[in-house]
Amino acid sequence: MNPIEKADALIEALPYLQAFRGKTFLIKMGGAAMEDPALVAMVMRDVVFLEVAGINPIVVHGGGKAISAAMAAAGLEARFVGGLRVTTDEAIAIVARVLSDEINPGLVRMMRGFGGKALGIAGHEVFVGEKTTGTDAQGKCVDLGRVGEVVGCRLEPLAAALAAGEVPVISPLAAEPGSSLPLNINADLAAAALAKALCVAKLVYLSDVPGLLADATDPASLIQSVTCSEAEALIADGTISGGMIPKMRSAMDALNAGVRKVHFVDGRQPHALLLEIFTDGGIGTEVVR
Repeated sequence: MNPIEKADALIEALPYLQAFRGKTFLIKMGGAAMEDPALVAMVMRDVVFLEVAGINPIVVHGGGKAISAAMAAAGLEARFVGGLRVTTDEAIAIVARVLSDEINPGLVRMMRGFGGKALGIAGHEVFVGEKTTGTDAQGKCVDLGRVGEVVGCRLEPLAAALAAGEVPVISPLAAEPGSSLPLNINADLAAAALAKALCVAKLVYLSDVPGLLADATDPASLIQSVTCSEAEALIADGTISGGMIPKMRSAMDALNAGVRKVHFVDGRQPHALLLEIFTDGGIGTEVVR
């Protein structure tokens, strides 16, 4: 880019910077965006940019592949039912360690290395959960062990962090009422539950797909914007299928609870977060009511 093009890019971002100053964005990091260290660093730097621009970002992260690797090293087999990881009492200790003691502090250190202010928060300090069951391919109910769904959020730690100008970085674990033992929570659903509780301006899913595609085999068939009613029709006709269905359901649920807009963005794209938020065209799919 020549200097004029760089200036034009800044001017294009101006109305978005003005509109979003002081607003809260919730960013869910998962998929390939969590696996390539260079991409992770780029996302963390983009989050620091949001913070410096006067936006209040909150990060909820996953870590599925790192958990599977740690379980394999411990001689435990990774098993999934309906997209949810079966989590035994032995496995939950590994899940909690990898998420809250390894991945979470690493993201915080990265943000601080870019001059940002970040605070790691173990998910069980924020999410309250109850055990849930899964359904196998035959439609039978399956005990998933220490796997839960979010039934409530404690917002005090987040309010304190944001008031101090820090970016909360949260792992997808919940505390079980009564026992206070940890539950493994699907990160997409945890992010949606927190977005609803906070009524954020934007919920952004960073994963390893370009967004919503009209043809799953053609990345050029990206659907840039979709309403909830249009999304329902796309689920009905099979355009939205597989793992994208619960993601879209969680997005629509968040929108119906007051979240302003949801974005599905390819975290493998350098600076995907900034391109989606601060450019006129964006690069992913936005979901609106």
